[in-house]
Amino acid sequence: MQKKMLSEKLSGKELLDPTSYHHTQDNGASADTETHEQVTMTPSMTPETKLYTRRWFMVLLFSSYSLCNAFQWLQYGIISNIFIKYYGVSSLAIDWLSMSYMLIYIPLIFPVAWLLDTRGLRVIALVGSGLNCLGAWIKTASARPDLFGVTLFGQLVCATAQVFILGMPAYIASVWFSSNEVSTACSIGVFGSQLGVTVGFLLPPILVPNLEDKTQLSHHVSIMFYGTAAVASLLFILVIFVFQDGPPLPPSKAQAAQLSVPPGQYSYKLSILRLLKNPNFVLLVVSYGLNTGAFYSLSTLLNRMVTEHYPGEEVNAGRIGLTITVAGMCGALITGFWLDRTKTYKQTTLVVYIFSLVGMVVFTFTLDLGYLWVGFITAGCLGFFMTGYLPLGYEFAAELTYPECVGTSSGLLNVSAQVFGLIFTTAQGQILEKFGVQAGNILLCCFLLVGAVITGFIKPDLRRLRANQEAIHTGPVKQHLDTAEAPDPLLSQDHSN
Repeated sequence: MQKKMLSEKLSGKELLDPTSYHHTQDNGASADTETHEQVTMTPSMTPETKLYTRRWFMVLLFSSYSLCNAFQWLQYGIISNIFIKYYGVSSLAIDWLSMSYMLIYIPLIFPVAWLLDTRGLRVIALVGSGLNCLGAWIKTASARPDLFGVTLFGQLVCATAQVFILGMPAYIASVWFSSNEVSTACSIGVFGSQLGVTVGFLLPPILVPNLEDKTQLSHHVSIMFYGTAAVASLLFILVIFVFQDGPPLPPSKAQAAQLSVPPGQYSYKLSILRLLKNPNFVLLVVSYGLNTGAFYSLSTLLNRMVTEHYPGEEVNAGRIGLTITVAGMCGALITGFWLDRTKTYKQTTLVVYIFSLVGMVVFTFTLDLGYLWVGFITAGCLGFFMTGYLPLGYEFAAELTYPECVGTSSGLLNVSAQVFGLIFTTAQGQILEKFGVQAGNILLCCFLLVGAVITGFIKPDLRRLRANQEAIHTGPVKQHLDTAEAPDPLLSQDHSN
């Protein structure tokens, strides 16, 4: 495993000249072309760091199978009215095909996070992409009106795969990318999931038209299921032969310090306890859950919102969802670039959160005006900020909780998102049926307001940034993960000569 092997290297077997710091980066000529940068150091011994071109292949491959999994989350919900008729089930049953992703995540994230800590990134990637492929093939057998149980089982398998996927962007970014690239890399990782949601909004209404003849409808459903299974199979094969656990040398000083910790000194249980004792992180967990849970609810119920005001507009409902996620992908990339250059995590997160609230309010009170083009515009503005917020939460958490495992902090963020997503989707679905679309959306607006207020109370304690800056000037950070309290990265440093 990467941590075990590199802890030996970083403990003294492969150290550089104590008077210089070498940072190696690809220049595009080859996978391992090196450029060395000299930085004046104190006499303390410092580990070598290096960036590999292959890091981009790792994050893009992850994004690809994340895309496939996210597509399967929404392939039912965006044409829920069609599947309600096709399988002869209630709207709640179809909603549960999406909500199963949220429900299964909650109990499984902790064993999966432990597996990530003990077995590494490659095992997680293999299991996640493998289960995603298996679930897709199970669903190919459910293209009959009497086989709702089979499609539910396949969706549960895909939902299990999501547990091995959703919290990985920040972890991959920290393992493979330098300190001035992690936010951008995390955004690219989240980009895959968002693109999957985009495809999930766009393709199902096109592939499965609203037909009365169930025989013809079965043919179209079968095409969607087999196409998804073929893509999932290709991605699983690529993961088997291409995906790696981590680079031979760490990409940053902060990552080198984490890898230097002997495996026996790390306690997953104590890591969880330290995270829960971090007040800034707890505030972020709640605010992140409120925002992302609102997005999950909006995505799941979007078809019912649009078709209530615009009957027969299933395709445009998908296009509105497409607008939300495409705008969100732009927002995620822009905020990722912005964070890498400014490191203004608190300010950026708060501004994006406030504009998410404003976008939700505008969307709520303009959807019923009778003009679809207005819905497209307001949905785009909402999506830019609401889904653009997702990678911000991961990276802000990584900063607030360093030197804890990024996979653990991301997992706790996603648990909060799934819990609030279940609550919001269930409550909003019932409100939508009894009181209308606007009342359900007002519920989301109220909770987004609460989340914005909570975000304002988070103190920007950027531990990872300080650790990297201090390591460049004074030497590597010394970690003590076996203690009851997390050490301050500024104070836990080795000043020995």
